[in-house]
Amino acid sequence: MIAKDLRVSVRSVERRGRAWREGGTEALRSAGPANSPTVTDAQFAVLEEELGKGPVAHGFDDERRTPARVQTMIRRRLRVSLSVATVWRLLKRHGWSWQAPARRALERDEHAVELWKKEVRPRVKGSRRRVEPGSSSRTKPDSP
Repeated sequence: MIAKDLRVSVRSVERRGRAWREGGTEALRSAGPANSPTVTDAQFAVLEEELGKGPVAHGFDDERRTPARVQTMIRRRLRVSLSVATVWRLLKRHGWSWQAPARRALERDEHAVELWKKEVRPRVKGSRRRVEPGSSSRTKPDSP
């Protein structure tokens, strides 16, 4: 009855019941995911050193540090397999951005960028607000 109500196997209920009898509520606490590899502080120190070298030093074509590239670095250097989502959370927890070019492109024309921001972007983006007053209701007609 308990197993059916909880939608688990009878064996699972028996195992949890035995754990509770032998160790109380402390024995029922989750130990976390069984297959979730973790990166120790010492391993992260090594990873930080590798991240400091930049993606190009690890054979990538440019300076973009994406979670997938960091995942590859971790697999190669630390021999730990992590998902891309786990890598993103790991970087965020330790204050690293997931993509941060080390320098601007040499070809970048600052004057052209500023000109584009001032003149072109406002036309392309446009305003979402209505200029004239009106109702936000779709059923109520606008009042004159």
